[in-house]
Amino acid sequence: MKKYLLPTLLIGAFAALAGCSSPSIITLNDGRELQTLDTPHFDRNSGFYEFKQLDGKQNRINKDQVQSIKDL
Repeated sequence: MKKYLLPTLLIGAFAALAGCSSPSIITLNDGRELQTLDTPHFDRNSGFYEFKQLDGKQNRINKDQVQSIKDL
């Protein structure tokens, strides 16, 4: 019974984390679109949106370059 407990808990944890993410599309003023893994976080101190790209790399973009952000 104990050998099934850990895999069951891990599957539940991953399912819960997957439900929290909401991919987004950032449309820039020049018409380009960037896809993200999660909703971008705005850092008020720096004036940049921070997000993870589809390949998992962290990225930042100035708020003045962003036209809109839409959840998928």
